Amino acid sequence: MAQTPKARGRFAPSPTGPLHIGSLIAAVASYLDARSRQGEWLVRIEDLDLPRQMPGGAGLILRTLEEYGFEWDGEVVYQSQRDAYYQDALQQLASRGLLYPCGCSRKEIADSAVHGTDGLVYPGTCRHGLAPGKSARAWRIKADDRPISFHDAVQGKISQVLSRDIGDFVLKRADGLFAYQLAVVVDDEMQGITHVVRGADLLDSTPRQIFLQRALGFATPAYLHVPVATNAAGEKLSKQTLAQALDSLNKTEDLWQVLTFLQQSPPDELRRDSCAGIWRWAMQHWQPSRIPRRRAIPTQNQQPQH
Repeated sequence: MAQTPKARGRFAPSPTGPLHIGSLIAAVASYLDARSRQGEWLVRIEDLDLPRQMPGGAGLILRTLEEYGFEWDGEVVYQSQRDAYYQDALQQLASRGLLYPCGCSRKEIADSAVHGTDGLVYPGTCRHGLAPGKSARAWRIKADDRPISFHDAVQGKISQVLSRDIGDFVLKRADGLFAYQLAVVVDDEMQGITHVVRGADLLDSTPRQIFLQRALGFATPAYLHVPVATNAAGEKLSKQTLAQALDSLNKTEDLWQVLTFLQQSPPDELRRDSCAGIWRWAMQHWQPSRIPRRRAIPTQNQQPQH
């Protein structure tokens, strides 16, 4: 009888700045989901976009995770060191006639595109060949009109028709960098990820990733997208919206607040416990079914800094 593969989750931050409460929500949810299945939990640093990285950001993130009591399995993987794997996947797709070069500028796309589910829908200008005088800037994959549907453990059924809602999307950018959509699919497959738990800001990316998984013959993991934390203006907490960095002096309170945000109902006395005590309680009481079916929830204690 075949052995069921061990559950394996991951946390994959981009080192563009220090972790904040929004990052911690995603980390806690993915950690508890993996550990509650007696599974492994990996950390992957998504540092593909090197110009946007904060010097020392990856090390700061890893130290913060350790201070908050996270324990990961195996070596930390850095996307910036994995170009050869992404290039191999790109070549597989190209050999099947699924890719084409695109010579359009952002302005040209904006002038002729319509708004879709997740930004502008590429109008297919270069799908049948580059216009005279144009040179390849990026590589796109041909989306089709078959619905891509999946069941999210929190958000329910999600469905997209990529050709209508997204358009032919970029896999290798004009600056030579591989796109997030391709990299995340390759890494999840190579690392054997069975359960992806992350913020709902990535929910609309998931059909694209499933489309690529199918095109490459990869397995599709189970998905769970937790609500993202927003500030008073309704903006997702991030470096761009001046979210406050986590302070390890407040780590037990922060963990308690995250469990409350995820509606796990931690008892008040847990606020005065140690990190280890909070983790013990959380692993015993983790109930994903209690997470609100919402894409975003305002947080009271995270106002933008001025």
